[in-house]
Amino acid sequence: MRVVIQRSGEASVTVDGDVTGAIDSGYVLLVGITHSDTEEDVRYVANKVANLRLFEDEDGKMNLSILEAGGAILSVSQFTLYADTTRGRRPGFSEAARPEQAQPLYERFNEKLRHLGLRVETGIFGAMMDVSLINDGPVTVIVESKK
Repeated sequence: MRVVIQRSGEASVTVDGDVTGAIDSGYVLLVGITHSDTEEDVRYVANKVANLRLFEDEDGKMNLSILEAGGAILSVSQFTLYADTTRGRRPGFSEAARPEQAQPLYERFNEKLRHLGLRVETGIFGAMMDVSLINDGPVTVIVESKK
């Protein structure tokens, strides 16, 4: 599982002209799932996302988690995170899990974040989405469940 975290001042996702999710301060998560991902990967990455200290404390140091900062999450499924660009000019996506495997894990990931106490907004799995964000910092971090 691979998640790109972007700390945001505000963000939204739109599908066919309708806003499906919007947040103020928090994270935009681009969530990619590969064939070997399991419930253990979902738990690991959700806990890591919730507890990473990427928000500034009163001294201006990144010492606060999103839970401590009171932020929300905009979670967007993103199979292109598993693009293989090593050959040719067109990326291959064979490392991305098929939708029938990826969607349940993506949904469980979002539920795990909610269970941890976070407000989670989403796009629509598999849809063409327009994502808008103000990247705060900018702060962008990648979390992977396997190395």
